Amino acid sequence: MLTLTALLLGVLACAQGDIQIPPTLPATHPAETDSSTTTGSNPSSTSTSDAGSPNASPTIAVTNDATPVQPEPLITATYPPTATLAITETVRTILYEAQPGDTLTFVAMRFGVLPEDITVVEGSIPDVESLIDPETLLIIPSRLGETGPSDHLIPDSEFVYSPHTVNFDVNAFVAQQGGYLSRYREFLATGWHTGAQVVTKAARDNSVNPRILLAMLEYLSSWVTNPRTPSGDALIYPLGYIDPNNSGLYRQLSVLSDEMGVGYYGWRGGTLTALTFPDGSEMRMAPDLNAGTVALQYFLAQRMNPESWADAVDVNGVITTYRNFFGDPWLYMHPLYEPGLVQPPLELPFLPGRIWAFTGGPHGAWDREAAWAALDFAPTSTPGGCQVSGDWATAVAPGFIVRTGNGVVVLDLDGDGLEQTGWVITYLHVADDGRVAEGVFVEEGDLIGHPSCEGGRATGSHIHITRKYNGEWILADGPLPFVLSGWEAHAGTQAYQGALTKGDQIVLACYCVTDETLIWR
Repeated sequence: MLTLTALLLGVLACAQGDIQIPPTLPATHPAETDSSTTTGSNPSSTSTSDAGSPNASPTIAVTNDATPVQPEPLITATYPPTATLAITETVRTILYEAQPGDTLTFVAMRFGVLPEDITVVEGSIPDVESLIDPETLLIIPSRLGETGPSDHLIPDSEFVYSPHTVNFDVNAFVAQQGGYLSRYREFLATGWHTGAQVVTKAARDNSVNPRILLAMLEYLSSWVTNPRTPSGDALIYPLGYIDPNNSGLYRQLSVLSDEMGVGYYGWRGGTLTALTFPDGSEMRMAPDLNAGTVALQYFLAQRMNPESWADAVDVNGVITTYRNFFGDPWLYMHPLYEPGLVQPPLELPFLPGRIWAFTGGPHGAWDREAAWAALDFAPTSTPGGCQVSGDWATAVAPGFIVRTGNGVVVLDLDGDGLEQTGWVITYLHVADDGRVAEGVFVEEGDLIGHPSCEGGRATGSHIHITRKYNGEWILADGPLPFVLSGWEAHAGTQAYQGALTKGDQIVLACYCVTDETLIWR
């Protein structure tokens, strides 16, 4: 094995002899800065940006002595201190019904207890990192003090791009409302888009439900029902994010999706338990909330004082706009996680015998860093920069290619042709030349396309790969860890850091290409 490794590294060195090493690089990828220009009904003003593209990626550098950014420490569960109780003190308990996506670790963090403090009404205690079957009844000590409101405003499936979005016609709904959105036009990288098309694209790209985007757009700007043309900043920044890099409806909806996503996936991953308001005050969130409700609570807490926020998150607050449009959101509820859910077998996204580098540990699935669901891999046989690689990215599993274009390839593993259902794999930065055709069935290992910088701002050719299940980004380091050819992903303390492990083998993530980052099938 040592001889084989030395031979492979020797081949690698020969292939990389003419690669230029950049003088300096950031430890993590720079944030995406593409923007599009809001043009309203005036098509004379255009932007040629790649709006809606994923995070920028670092140049792939080849060195002999560089050290990867060490993922120290890898993220592990931490629990808040709990009160020391006298032996004679009576402990009040709470009966909690497990929700989809719960683990003992996450539940314990939300309730301010340790996993061993939690018992089940019936059956055996699950492993602390494993998904708990929904509706399992847990008995939890009550140790938190005052918390925020516990009203469940919206189901998780109404936040993500779930199966119940399949039959929702955004175009018809927008036209029926007759507001300015029905006349709006915006130029994006793929051409002119109507207002309804912008909402549809933002929903699909960010994997957020178009119904919640429409409800929030109406709540914040009245664009959906008010026919008057906005003026000034209200036209350029309809959701109030005053930033030239985020002008236009698409970018505004993307920032909205990201801010709500920080709440949703922070709750999902057990890293968010409290809100901080603009005045610096904090509030511990009710531990029995669902992720969809936390998404709304978190977003509103970024822009409101506690008093206004309390009114907005009331059952008669912001969710009223949703109900006026679509009725009771709980009528649309779709369970996102079935009991016993596991990731299907997936292989590394390149050909056997090829040496690639693990250039990005868990980081943002799309655009920003709300959901650390993505991993990055780069072929080592390609000169640095954005030259299209001659190497091939491959299908990680059998499936149906449901969408391609602008650097994107979407692989549907359940074969029903829908991005909103079942397991879906999204590849980004796939070059147009040689890219697999939409509508074909591929086997595991079939060619997907060449790594590049296409489809977004990237400074080095690579493949960015993510998983979704029923429209929800699946965190790369979570109860359903991202496993490729037996290599399991682990997050670092910062986005893009991390490692892949297989038994006692470890591959570190780094924007450089060193021995520690190399991986092959």
